[in-house]
Amino acid sequence: MVELNYKEFGNKDNDTLIILHGLFGSLDNWQTLARKFGETYHVFTIDQRNHGKSIHTEEHSYELMAEDLNSFLEQQGLDQVFIIGHSMGGKTLLQFMIDFPHKLKKGICVDMSYKEYQSGHDVIFDALKSVQVEKIESRNDADKILSEKISHAGIRQFLLKNIDRTNNGSYKWKMNLKALDNHYDSILKSIIPPIPVNLPILFIKGEKSDYLQMDDIDDIKTYFPLAEIENVKNAGHWIHAEQPESFYKIVIEYLKK
Repeated sequence: MVELNYKEFGNKDNDTLIILHGLFGSLDNWQTLARKFGETYHVFTIDQRNHGKSIHTEEHSYELMAEDLNSFLEQQGLDQVFIIGHSMGGKTLLQFMIDFPHKLKKGICVDMSYKEYQSGHDVIFDALKSVQVEKIESRNDADKILSEKISHAGIRQFLLKNIDRTNNGSYKWKMNLKALDNHYDSILKSIIPPIPVNLPILFIKGEKSDYLQMDDIDDIKTYFPLAEIENVKNAGHWIHAEQPESFYKIVIEYLKK
């Protein structure tokens, strides 16, 4: 059984909301919103396998991450939960809906579709692998190395959150970079249920992002007939970070109705 690192917010007597981060992310990406959601819900932010402080394994797939989540719910004595999944976490949500439909009340898939995606992280993987993290003396050293291949400072800062200091003062990756690189094809793959999944799910799109298109909803409804879609203006892929107030309002209104 895989042990997942998590943080908990809010009153245990309230309905439970699980939040799943995306590729190269961690539960830390969601702390501010998790506290806000904790005013209404019993919230868990989770590090998915091979990310953050959760277990590193050679295997990485959506089927395994859905199983991890189900095991986590059993460990916590939870049933019938709400789930928010961003990017890779959104596909974990879709797989969970297929494999454990009786455990979900409503799902919210953030800027991600069910479909297969083309490789778009090769430069990031190359940049990360160019950092000999055990030899650097500071995060600034890592930033300089990353900047040779990644010009966007915001993306570098997001990636640098994956560097952790050890007890002896050296540095290491929090994420399992080797496993994520080895299984990148499985991260890109489509999540297509064998039969339609009749569970309520909201897809939230960032207006400036290409991951999800408004007209994708017709295809999505082939597999998830109860799907709805919302478009958040002036937001890219990281909707929850770029437009947190709009995102919060959309989520609360959907979960409450």
